[in-house]
Amino acid sequence: MSEQQTVSFEKPVLRGALQVPGDKSISHRAVMLGSIAKGKTTISGFLDGEDCLSTIEMFKQLGVKITRNGTNVTVESPGIANWQTPATALDAGNSGTTARLMLGILSGSSVTSEMCGDQYLSKRPMKRVTNPLEEMGADITSKGTADYLPLTITGKTLQAIDYLMPVASAQVKSAVLLAGLQAKGTTSVTEIATSRDHTERMLVQFGAKLEQQGQVIRIEGGQQLTGTNVVVPGDISSAAFFMVATALVENSDVSFLKVGLNPTRTGILDVLEAMGVEIELSDEQGFSGERYGTVRIKHSKLRGTEIGGKLIPRLIDELPVLALLATQADGQTVIKDAEELRVKETDRIEAVATELRKLGADIETTPDGMIINGPTPLTGATLQSYGDHRLGMMAAVAGLITSSPVQIDNPSCIAISYPHFFEDLSELVNP
Repeated sequence: MSEQQTVSFEKPVLRGALQVPGDKSISHRAVMLGSIAKGKTTISGFLDGEDCLSTIEMFKQLGVKITRNGTNVTVESPGIANWQTPATALDAGNSGTTARLMLGILSGSSVTSEMCGDQYLSKRPMKRVTNPLEEMGADITSKGTADYLPLTITGKTLQAIDYLMPVASAQVKSAVLLAGLQAKGTTSVTEIATSRDHTERMLVQFGAKLEQQGQVIRIEGGQQLTGTNVVVPGDISSAAFFMVATALVENSDVSFLKVGLNPTRTGILDVLEAMGVEIELSDEQGFSGERYGTVRIKHSKLRGTEIGGKLIPRLIDELPVLALLATQADGQTVIKDAEELRVKETDRIEAVATELRKLGADIETTPDGMIINGPTPLTGATLQSYGDHRLGMMAAVAGLITSSPVQIDNPSCIAISYPHFFEDLSELVNP
């Protein structure tokens, strides 16, 4: 893909059906738990985006046999106790999920390894994960600033802890639980707000005994996982960009097939409904605890709303494109309690506001979110992706409703989570 992409359609309308790529969070965890487990794991619907491929490459370096045929992946592992020390640094690429969850996994393993990341990941904080891991006895060191990659992890025997989460973060929660799986004793994690629970669901699928009472999750150390079969549903965070596009563009009507409907991830649907979007659910199914189904979205007259509190962990990745949606809603939309956006691939609060203002949006930033007044007509401009896939996709969706073309700088970052995004966009518009 070129270093700049133009998005321009003459009177676009989105119609038809779309099956988005596999869920990124679930794809990561399927490879991770399949590699920790002993035996064979098969994964169907795997997301073959760059982030998830970084996870695969890491485990290959640790001696796990992984073969891939499109979206089908086979993991054959000797079990975590028999991993080999990698010859070179483990490269997490741009993937925060890979880096943070691997810190938990590697801390309780028997190998010593260095982990690095790309220029963007190397600026993302890791202390939120390393702090509880060090409470468990993890040996994590740095040649530079301890809050950032690269880090060296010397695997050792960990001790269970009772950890109260200071923020709602599925990555931190997962890192502690995966370390707890290998620790002596029973580790507990108490959440202040429910974050996505794919790790908990998948641990059970791989044979782990997990206890959950309200906001407290407990896992006993020393359990051996066994390989299994994992079906990955479509990623609702990827579908969100086309859902918003459908809601924005007049006369649009799109059905999203086999999209994940895990309750910890469906905040996007709650907000769309609150803003007046017509939503229809059908063909709901469940597989090993992960629900999926068909979601039909129709263009609707939009109204402003408030997005905050317990909703935020359920739609943190969708907030950039929801900010775009809010520019076309009647009245004011307030996004609050979203400080987490400031430590994503970039400071998404400032980046989203900066780019949408280039188009003519009326948007004000706050320490924990944004205030957006609408509706405002948008004009085309050159938008930066900041190397952030979700900002790149937000920019592309904006190009559907601007009065002149949108140019996106560095659109290749979109391949991190959605390799065929522009092809799917073209197929839905004026089919």
